[in-house]
Amino acid sequence: MSLPRNIFLVGFMASGKTRTGEILSRLIGWELVDADVELANRAGRSIPEIFEEDGEPAFRDLERALIQELAAGLGKVIAAGGGAFVDPDNQERMLRNGLVVCLRAKPETIHRRITQAESGGAAARPLLAGAPPLERIEALLAQRAEAYSRAHYSIDTDLLTSEQVAQEVLKVFNETGDEKDAGTGGKENGR
Repeated sequence: MSLPRNIFLVGFMASGKTRTGEILSRLIGWELVDADVELANRAGRSIPEIFEEDGEPAFRDLERALIQELAAGLGKVIAAGGGAFVDPDNQERMLRNGLVVCLRAKPETIHRRITQAESGGAAARPLLAGAPPLERIEALLAQRAEAYSRAHYSIDTDLLTSEQVAQEVLKVFNETGDEKDAGTGGKENGR
């Protein structure tokens, strides 16, 4: 069976990428890399600190270098940062070097997940600064919609548990390998 080199989980913050990635990595036996955690570890600072001290462009440069490195590897489940797939270079690398699954959620679901999070909620999310968080989420989702639509597959996570989402990704992963063996190619934006 010819399976994808990697699995990239993309989508907006709080769409479930990290938790789904944890479950998926156990199910298929591949290493999980949470790109935001890896980036912060390498920088020796939190993402909010990087944004505050160096700005978003510097953060995106670090993120681009990390995605380039991760995309060159094999056998990883990669939970990408919320904006990583918007960058054309990152997008091209991910699409070429793995199965890209976009996890989607409605703005209200994202807002609820962020405000209920133990990790500081909206205050710990630099891109939510300024406007009221729900308005900012809606605006960012609209800006990123076209990029997210380019993923190989999309899964709505609003009404699913992380386990259910991981099972859906696993099903797509297995079908993708079967399709490659049969020479039929992948399904575009399966939903």
